Parts: sequence; C-alpha cells; structure tokens
Amino acid sequence: MTGFQGVNVAAITPRGKQGEIDLGAAFELIDHLCAAGVRGIVLFSDYGEYPAFNVDERTRLVYLAVKRSRVPVLVGVGSATMDISVSLAREAREAGAAGLLLPPPFFFRYDPDDVVEFYRRFAAQLGSGAETFLSNTPASSSPIPVEAALDLLQTGLFAGVEDSSGSLESFTCLQAATARCSCQLLVGSDTIFARARCRGAVSPANFRPGAVSAAACAVPELVMALDRAITAGRPDEIERLDCALQAFLEWEVRFPQPIVVKVATGLRGLKTGPESVPLSPGKERLLAEFREWFQGWLPAVKKMSANA
Repeated sequence: MTGFQGVNVAAITPRGKQGEIDLGAAFELIDHLCAAGVRGIVLFSDYGEYPAFNVDERTRLVYLAVKRSRVPVLVGVGSATMDISVSLAREAREAGAAGLLLPPPFFFRYDPDDVVEFYRRFAAQLGSGAETFLSNTPASSSPIPVEAALDLLQTGLFAGVEDSSGSLESFTCLQAATARCSCQLLVGSDTIFARARCRGAVSPANFRPGAVSAAACAVPELVMALDRAITAGRPDEIERLDCALQAFLEWEVRFPQPIVVKVATGLRGLKTGPESVPLSPGKERLLAEFREWFQGWLPAVKKMSANA
C-alpha cells in the first residue's frame, strides 16, 4: 500500500456569514494547497469541523473538490452514527474520492469492542470500491487501541490507519502492525511529524508512513520543506525546520482546534469565515498576540523553507 505517501493536508472548511460552507473560498484554498506541492488534501477531518455541517453540504463540497483538486482528495466520513457515516462514504466513493478516513462516532465514548464492531458493520454495509482508513482521533472521538486496530487491519477490509494520538509509542506499535498486514500508516499529529517520518525513512519503501498535517494548511511551505529534508536525510535542516514547526504548534495548543490553523490560514490572504464558537475576551487578546507573532514569524519561515 503506497497510495498516500508524503504530506496530505487536513484542510479547514471555510464558512460563510451564516455558517454555511463557502464554496468559493474552499476552491481558493484547494488551489493554494495544490500550488504548494502537497501530495493530497483531506476534507472534513476534525480540523475541517465535520460535525458542524450536514450531509448535503459535505457531499456537495466533496463532489466539487474532487473535480477541482489536482491532487488526490481524502474524505473524512465521521459522524455521530454509523448510518450517516455509511451514507457519506457512499457519496464520497461515487464522487471519486481517493480514500476515506473514518473515526469512531463522536460525542459518546465507546469501549474498544464496540469500536471494533462499528468498523466491521460499516465495512459490511459499504462494500468494496473505497480505500477506508481507520482514523484514530482520541481528542474528538473514542480512541482506537493498537490491539483493536490490528484486529481490524487483519480482516483485510481496511487500507490502513491514520494515527492522530500524538503518541510516538503508539505510532511505533502501529508501524510494526501495518507492515505485517501490508497496510498503510498515516501520522496525523504534527507534534510527532518529524520523528515519525524519520522513523519511516529507514523502513522499506512500501511501508513508509504518509502524513495528514493540519499545520500544512497554514504553512504548507514549512511542512513540505521539513518533509523534503527528512526524505533527503539532512539532520541539521530537519532540526531547524521542526523547531519552527514546534513554535507554531506551541500556539495551537493554547486554543480550541482549529482556531490557530484557521486564523493563520486567513493571515495568508485566504478567506476562512467566522469562528464556529466565540472565544472569551482573554482568548481574543491572546489571539491578537498570535496574529502579531505569526506575521513576524512567517517571512523568516518562508525564506528558510525556500532555501531548504
């Protein structure tokens, strides 16, 4: 399984004044990311705020985005119920999505045996014709333990797993498990992006992990330059570029996601729309500090990335 190597961007979902999806802004973002040289675009991950949009809105954007994008489009099909996830998956498959990312149902917490049953029944209802990845997003849905992921991958029903846990230990276990199953592993945490990708650089080509990066939505040149340095095995550049990435991530964890990524993307001249939830006055002041910091930080990062 080598279909989703390199950097796949977890895109934000631009919103209009009434909270609807701003299709024009979404197309501009897709064009911007394609021009940056990313390997794929992920719609409706948790950074795409998938619970905020209904099935019709999500389906329409997927159909149009697949036509617009010059790189493969992966589609998050998470929801609160299996029926809705199956419906979203069928529509994405018909639209020509390159792959599906399926987290466990959000809101309620489910035990590992319930998560495994959810995935088995989803696969039975969806059938063939789509590469489905288990999406481990413990910050927004029930976690998928490594043992449960391995059980599911051994069925042959899933293409691989995206791990957004941020745990290098879990990632290492999953790397060994996916290699045994000839499945693909995607690192979904920017915090361990460099360490995980460096580990993959010593793996056989068929088992090198790809990445789903939310930071790449805001600073694609930085994440792409870091990935090039990792591929070329340049440790000094890796350290310097990852240090810059970690500085950005230190701001991100101070806010609910995807606020920092969304604001930073907007500061690049792209339309992102209003926030889904208002921030407290204290957080708004902190966000003003971030805006000032980002605008001073970005030129140096762009120059560093261009020279990497």
